Amino acid sequence: MKLQRVTALTMKEVKKTFRELAVLFLIFLFPVVFVLAFGASFGGLGSTQPAYTIGVVNMDQANIANSTQEFIGALSDTKILNVQIYGDNQTAQEDLSQGKIQAVIVISSSFSQSLASYHAAPQNPSRWVNATVSLYLDKGSVAATQAIPPIIQQVINMFTGQNQQQPPAPISLQIASLIETKQVSAFEFMAPGMFTFASIFLIMMVAQSFTQDRENGMMKRIRLTPTTPTEFMISQVLSYMLIALIQAAIVFAAVYLMGFRPNVEFSAYTLAFIFVLIFSLSNVGFGLITATVAKTSSAATGIAFIFVLPQLFLGTFVGASLSSSAQMVSKFVPSYYVTDALTSLFLRGAAVTSPTILLDLAVVALSCVAILAVGIILYAKYYKI
Repeated sequence: MKLQRVTALTMKEVKKTFRELAVLFLIFLFPVVFVLAFGASFGGLGSTQPAYTIGVVNMDQANIANSTQEFIGALSDTKILNVQIYGDNQTAQEDLSQGKIQAVIVISSSFSQSLASYHAAPQNPSRWVNATVSLYLDKGSVAATQAIPPIIQQVINMFTGQNQQQPPAPISLQIASLIETKQVSAFEFMAPGMFTFASIFLIMMVAQSFTQDRENGMMKRIRLTPTTPTEFMISQVLSYMLIALIQAAIVFAAVYLMGFRPNVEFSAYTLAFIFVLIFSLSNVGFGLITATVAKTSSAATGIAFIFVLPQLFLGTFVGASLSSSAQMVSKFVPSYYVTDALTSLFLRGAAVTSPTILLDLAVVALSCVAILAVGIILYAKYYKI
């Protein structure tokens, strides 16, 4: 393999891309227009989810078998909340930051005492012992921040026997995550999926480019040169990685201008770009598979949607509004793991070395290798004379 030939083919592909106005619009301008349009007009994300997993940290050990257990049972009885018990708040917060649970409830040590004082003198607030139930929400889920607090408040009201006509109970709900940080807009919830969304359209561009090279005889001319199949494919991969990097930078600039400015370390941004680049290679593989099947560039566009649509609707911000069964299916598309990782990094504040991030990275990397290998093997037949 000669580096000179690889470099020449890479520059050829990059120049061809930048000379095609339609391709430039699809890869660079369309994501920007999409981000600006949604950022200016999208006012909310109407998602529905039948059940939320919440972690409960019980600090009221003095009466663990009575009032607190009854309260935890009341939470489970809603059929909307799946309760997981944690022994300490740190472990629960780590799972929350990785998106494993949608909320953390911390029951204060005075919970049972407060409830007993209220039942002893329900009409005399001066004798009550005040207690709080702290609620930490998943900052990467708009559904969690909107749906869980009223559910918890309703359980507290029912548990204490309160209604609107009676004075307030001594047990109050403190939404800690919304007190400590600014409330995230619907657009910011969608922003991590924007990067995945934009990269998916590489499938169409790759499929059209390779099919056009066959139609206009470029592939035949390349086969007549000393260029080996390995050199040719490496050059294509490098060129599309460069395009993907520029695309990711443009999308991030657009979402930044629209107000998405996550307070994370530089390592989180670096890892986010690594995720996007690896995912882009998967889309190059899908594009090669499409180009192998398609006979013309117009047919390649239509066939490409077989790979575009599932990833678009199941693996980007769109997936948050789907049913629970559809969300289960979404775990079979690579884009889901990219969006999940970017959401954990940018919105939940998960560490780059957290188990969930590493698992997402492993799945994306392995799927990339498999998909790209299949695409290269299938398309290699066009090097045979």
